[in-house]
Parts: sequence; structure tokens; C-alpha cells
Amino acid sequence: MRNIRKTFPGVVALDRVNLRVRSGEIHALVGENGAGKSTLMKVLSGVYPHGSYEGDIVYDGQTQSFGGIHDSEAAGVIIIHQELALVPMLSITENIFLGNEVAKNGVIDWIEAHRRTQELLTKVGLKESPESPIKDLGMGKQQLVEIAKALSKRVRLLILDEPTASLNENDSQALLDLLIGLREQGVTCILISHKLNEISRVADTITILRDGSTVESLDCHSSAVSEDHIIRGMVGRAMADRYPPRTPNIGPVAFEVRDWQVRHPLHPDRIFLRKLNLTAGRGEVVGIAGLMGSGRTEFAMSVFGRSWGQFVSGQVLLQGQEIDTSNVGRAIAHGLAYVTEDRKGAGLVLDEDIRFNVSLANLEGVSKATVIDQGAEHNVAERYRKALRIRSSGVDQLALNLSGGNQQKVVLGKWLFTEPQVLILDEPTRGIDVGAKYEIYALIAKLAEEGKCVIVISSEMPELLGITDRIYVMNEGRFVAEMPTAEASQEKIMSAIVKAK
Repeated sequence: MRNIRKTFPGVVALDRVNLRVRSGEIHALVGENGAGKSTLMKVLSGVYPHGSYEGDIVYDGQTQSFGGIHDSEAAGVIIIHQELALVPMLSITENIFLGNEVAKNGVIDWIEAHRRTQELLTKVGLKESPESPIKDLGMGKQQLVEIAKALSKRVRLLILDEPTASLNENDSQALLDLLIGLREQGVTCILISHKLNEISRVADTITILRDGSTVESLDCHSSAVSEDHIIRGMVGRAMADRYPPRTPNIGPVAFEVRDWQVRHPLHPDRIFLRKLNLTAGRGEVVGIAGLMGSGRTEFAMSVFGRSWGQFVSGQVLLQGQEIDTSNVGRAIAHGLAYVTEDRKGAGLVLDEDIRFNVSLANLEGVSKATVIDQGAEHNVAERYRKALRIRSSGVDQLALNLSGGNQQKVVLGKWLFTEPQVLILDEPTRGIDVGAKYEIYALIAKLAEEGKCVIVISSEMPELLGITDRIYVMNEGRFVAEMPTAEASQEKIMSAIVKAK
């Protein structure tokens, strides 16, 4: 890709970017949120067609003019987006060949389609039946189905945008092993990821983008490439510490959940969350660790307005007094806020602007006699845009056109505007670069300093160990351990999970 320049109204997303990828390598593309990584790959894959950008794409020695996804796929260039493009209610076979059906005389040949699907599933290491619905698969297996779909189109250049962002460690390792296997078969991969340890493991070359421009490309085989070197290139400065310094000033217990029990929404005879007890003091950052499926998100959502499951019993107390959190409105009114792990599906209205999204959870705060004051709404959004350093052309920019990290900041701004006493953060840094992570960690420290209770759910144990004061360990709908962070380690957390099984 030569001198690629891509603009949106009021924003230069890519400014003379150059990228050279060798045949048969895994090429990692890194940078802060908003650096232009996904935009560059959308240019390459035809999502942004020829004519909507400046510069040249040279593929196999020929200058290309991809007019859309079909043109790039015909050349063997396949992109797998961070938000998977699978239809939950359809089978694996139907998803793999959707829009590319195996047919004879206009009639789908299901026997041949199933045979080919079985071959593809074997290649990617999936043992599921071709007839299994996508909705019955975990995120790791869905990623493998997307790769099988790419292989069905005879992929030669595979682009993966944050493929492990929603995966647990085991699924992430399986996916990376598959990429190494594809490299051995001659498939070229471009990998966008914020997980530097994964990049260091599989990448042959690393290209760093910053502010829409190429910083440098690093050959991982000519010399060792340190994470500090990559971070310095991404953020333009050295980061001596991944977590901001903080001196905890923890007050008495301010928030408490007692004997919390919730039934599974689809299986009402099954109590999924059992006898959960949690406390958080004023100014305390409490972590919840556990494997995916352990019940962390379900617990947070059930406490926040009973948004998940069928409530059985339990109490929520604030400042020693029981509060009514039986619906979301009441939970918010009592000072609770929940930042979802699914910012695009449940955290934002993507087709609306920053101004609309920031005020959404507290319309009373920008209204007079039930009528929204657009001037007040604009001022509030602008205040949070500046305070959270949201990179955008202004508060009228659509959430859809923001990078993942900036979308996350908008979600945080929305809940901060409700002035909560208890803030529950579910995977707050998923899919976010190290620079933006540091900013969110600093915000968490600031909220704790102001005396708020902050509860952080995270799959990244180093993150929990770096920012929390106390950690609960969850497994199969129960808290199986509780420990001060100063006495915790990854080994102790995993040991608590394993021994509880």
C-alpha cells in the first residue's frame, strides 16, 4: 500500500501511509485506538472502494482498483472484522457458504456443502457438526468458523481485526496456533491486535501506526523487538509504568450485595448465581476475576436493575440502607452505573452522535419540563469529550465512526454524567490500546479518590492485579475466593478457580 490517504468530514484518518507485506508472513499492525489500523484494512479489502481514497494498492505486482468486498475476495483478500459477520440462527454450513452457495442448476447441493464444511472444520480444528447453529458456539469457535469461511473462498491474504479481543486465554492460543499453521500452508496474514504478548509470539513483521501515519516497520527475525519499543512507537513516548501510581484511601463499606441468588433465564429450574456476597468500601477498587462463563457479567447485570436472569433472593445496600434495584431506572436513581462489556451492541446507539449518547442515561440532566435543552446537551457532551480526551471532529460525530477506544470513552462519559456512587465496569479495556488503557486506569483511580466504589470485571489478570485493592474470584456462579490484591497473584487466582471445580 503506497501513500494511502483517507479522509472523513473534518478528520484525516490516514495520511500517506505505506505498508509492505511479504508473501507467506504474519504481519502485525499495531497502534493506539484511532491510529487508522482498521481504516487502512478497510481500504485494502474494498470496504472503502477505489476512488474514496488516495494512493495505490499493489497486489502480486499489479495495481488494484477494488470496487468493493466482492472484488477483493475474488483476488483472495479476505477480512474478518472484530464484530463477527455470522447469522446466529443459521448452521455452520449455511454461514460458511452464505452468498457463496454450493449449487447445481440454481439448487443448493446440501450434501456437497456439508462435505466441504466438514473438510474446512477439520482444517481449523473444530469438531462440531456442520449442522450446529452458530448461537450454540462460544466466541472462540465462532472465530474459527469465520476462518473456515475465509478458507472456503480460497484466501491468500487473510486480515484479522482484533481476533482474540473477546476470547479467553485457551481460545486465543488455539487461534494463534491456527494462524501459524496457515502461514506454513502459504497463507499471508495481517493481524491487528493490542495484545503485545500475542504479537511477539506469532509476528514476522510489525508495522506501527500513529495518528494516521506509518511510524516504522520492525523485522522480528533480524533482532529482538521489545514491548517497550512497540509502545514507544505507538504512543510517542516511553511508558515506564503500565498502571498509574495510586495511594488507596479506603473508607467504611459503602456498597454491599448480600445472599444474591438468580435463576438462569432459559432454565428457570437452575439457580445460576448462588449465595453471592460482595462488599466495597468508599474509595475502593474491587476486582472480579474468573474464566469466561463463570457468571461475572451475569452477576453485574442482575444487580444492575435485574437485567439478567430471574431474581430469587438477596439484598443490595448502599450506605447501610437497602435500595431497590428491581429495574434499571431505579438502579440509576440510587447511584448505580454499569458499563457493559458489549459497547457496540448494548452500550451505544451507533447511528447517533456523541451528544446523543452521552446524555442518554440522564436525560433529566439536560431537560427542562421534559423537553431536552439541546444547548445544555451539547455543553455536557463537550465537557466529557474534553475530560475523557475523546478523539473526534466534535460532539456531532456519529459513534459508529469512532475507534473502539473512543467509543469506550463515550460509554464511560454517559455513565459518569449520571454521577454514580457505584460504578461497575465490565471488561473496560477490551480491544483498547495501551495508551487508552492507561487513561482509563487513571480515571478509575480518580473516581476512587473521589470516594466512589468501583467494581472492575476483567479477564486480564495483570490488569486486576495492577489497579484493584481487593479481588473476588468467581467460578460457576459462586465466589470461591477473596483476597487483598497485595497478597494476590495469577497463580493464586487460577489455583482458587481450579480447586473449586
